[in-house]
Amino acid sequence: MILMKRYLSLLAIILSFCACGPKTTDITLPDGFTVKAELAITPKETERGLMFRTELPEGGGMLFVFEGDAPRYFWMKNTLIDLDIIFITSDLKVFSYEENVPHSYVYTPDSQVATAAGFGQYVLELPAGSVKRHKIEEGSFLEFDLQ
Repeated sequence: MILMKRYLSLLAIILSFCACGPKTTDITLPDGFTVKAELAITPKETERGLMFRTELPEGGGMLFVFEGDAPRYFWMKNTLIDLDIIFITSDLKVFSYEENVPHSYVYTPDSQVATAAGFGQYVLELPAGSVKRHKIEEGSFLEFDLQ
């Protein structure tokens, strides 16, 4: 009986970890295409971002959520995939974007690691080429809900 209780407790812990995947939100782009974006909210999630991932499928992305509109700066060390990076203001309007930000590797010298800078409360990373494919422009509105 004691072993059964321990087994059930362990099973409950394992199942609780399995149910906790990354938080996501659906983002509708200007052409109506919907992206399922992982949310990076905590400092740890924001720091890690998409580092060490080898792919980001079409329809996937990562949305970084910050407190209020402000200048944002991204250093792409250990980001193994090329990205489009979109800076979005608090009213969900595209402020600016950087296309085809090149990947780096663990051994890429710091001085050669790509950077991206913009302004906003949110930053959306999508697979390279997404800005053109989905007609994203400065001033475009994106639709998403973080509730």
